[in-house]
Amino acid sequence: MKRNKKKDKDRSPLKIRRVLSNNLYVLGVIHRVAPSYLPTYFLWSVGNALLDFFTNVWLLREIVNRYQSGRSVQEVLWMLLLLIALNLLWYMIIDSLPSFIYPKYRQRIVERIEKELFKKASLVELECYENPEFYDKYVKALEGANGKCMDVVYTVDSLIWTLVSLFSTGTLLFFIDPLLMLFGLVPLFFSIVKNKFNKLSKEKKDESRNVERREGYVQRTFYLNEYAKEMRLCGISRLMLKKHRDAENDFRSLCKKYGFKMAVFYLFSNSSSAVTSFAAMLYAAFRTLVTHSMLLGDCLVVFNSIDVVSWNLTRVAGVFTQFREHAMYIEDYRFFVEYQPKLKKNTDGPRVSSDTLTLDNVSFRYTGAEKDSVSDISLSIKPGEKIALVGHNGSGKTTLVKLLLHLYEPRDGSITLGGRDIGDYNSDSYRDAFTVVFQDFKMFSMSVAENVLLRPLRDGDEQTVTEALKKSGAYEKISSLDKGIATTLTREFDDEGVVLSVGEAQKVSLARIFTNGSPFVILDEPSSALDPIAEYKMFENMMEACQDRTLIFISHRLSSAVLADRVFLMENGRIIESGSHSELMKNGGKYAEMFSMQAENYAERNGEVNADVK
Repeated sequence: MKRNKKKDKDRSPLKIRRVLSNNLYVLGVIHRVAPSYLPTYFLWSVGNALLDFFTNVWLLREIVNRYQSGRSVQEVLWMLLLLIALNLLWYMIIDSLPSFIYPKYRQRIVERIEKELFKKASLVELECYENPEFYDKYVKALEGANGKCMDVVYTVDSLIWTLVSLFSTGTLLFFIDPLLMLFGLVPLFFSIVKNKFNKLSKEKKDESRNVERREGYVQRTFYLNEYAKEMRLCGISRLMLKKHRDAENDFRSLCKKYGFKMAVFYLFSNSSSAVTSFAAMLYAAFRTLVTHSMLLGDCLVVFNSIDVVSWNLTRVAGVFTQFREHAMYIEDYRFFVEYQPKLKKNTDGPRVSSDTLTLDNVSFRYTGAEKDSVSDISLSIKPGEKIALVGHNGSGKTTLVKLLLHLYEPRDGSITLGGRDIGDYNSDSYRDAFTVVFQDFKMFSMSVAENVLLRPLRDGDEQTVTEALKKSGAYEKISSLDKGIATTLTREFDDEGVVLSVGEAQKVSLARIFTNGSPFVILDEPSSALDPIAEYKMFENMMEACQDRTLIFISHRLSSAVLADRVFLMENGRIIESGSHSELMKNGGKYAEMFSMQAENYAERNGEVNADVK
């Protein structure tokens, strides 16, 4: 309940100054990307409105009035030809120009906005993605920023057109008969009704989003491959269909809640405009046909324009509502792009070389957590050492690795490399010094080679990738594919793409450690999807590849810990035992107990661990 109140507070109406600031901020962003876009676009709108007034109002009035006043037919015909020519010019040339000129500008602007969001997303600390409030703002910024940024331009453009049209047409009506302005002003008093309709419409839209997300989730479970087995092997499909019916019922409830009120407000706001326009037309017709105090051309202006004036006045009155709506979305966009990461990117620090990694009384707690995930950790890892982190799920192993990678900043304590705080190093150099494969590794919709290298291919990379796949155990599978290492993984964008099994995909991800000579290698459960034989071969190759490199690996299978120089057993965020495998076994502590429980599957012989295949 507290969280909902907080969200309501965050989405409360913005102050006028912030509304203007947000809209001007977006215009500034667009102007920096394409300096000529806004001036030409808005000038085109001014010319558009003036030409529309000149051809459809003033020139038509002049033609009819001159004919009625007995001017020569030749003069009237020339003006009529001018009217036709200007309309042809407008519809055939001027009106079509934006479709040729502006799309390239809009594409450039959208690309720049997306690039800015992606760049910031790569800079913010990992903790932000685990903060629901922050992540929600990021998703909203990404989904709404592009459209809303351009919507600001369209709203300003519409406002400019409306003001020019209102001024020109309203001035002409005033000179024809000042009383006509009263007819135009009447609908303005009913704009409050229109605003009420807009408010209800927005409330309905906001309430519908949650229902739409629920319905969208149900739809995904029926067509995504990752849900296919469960949907067919148990009764979950019936439960999902029930959730879909519940969402449909919620939609009906929303329609019932808002439908009648919105219909009434819509009818009332629109009928007021129609009634006043009809009254103005009757007034003009009476003066033209009964009292003969108004020329026929002036009467046509009233018929054609009084409704336009009324609509434009209402439009001007309601345009701030649109700016306010844009500003709400832009607020999320600004929050994200203006966010200052806690972990600053260091571009001036020294580059990294192999050295001793030291953690001194390091503690870390996730935002909102009640206790530390890592507590008072102190250890040193010398260059070339092979370190195993073992322990049950939730013991803090992966969090400790993320701290070493400087994805998080310790709450207490320090992490140094060669006696220098890791934050003092050049950020790119520090991250490049680590080759990392996480347990929840991802396969990207790219070629096998690009998934192994995690960068574009260069000359000579084919051999590097092939050797890496052989060492990780994935080459046999990949070489059997028609396109080999050029095969696209996943079928998201390629119908001929390949979806690997979890085990084969893990072998491909492990090939990454054999493609470079980074001084540090970190593996998080590197063999979780491998069978014992494949696991043994992989570790054998890994130890050979990392002979002169510092290796840190997390593993539940303690047989692999035998190969480490030192083993650290973690529990509840603390290191409770440390030493070599032999030392820990002699101590007879918890590590020895855990290893013995797995001994039925592994046997230690001559310093090597062989899988006991039964």
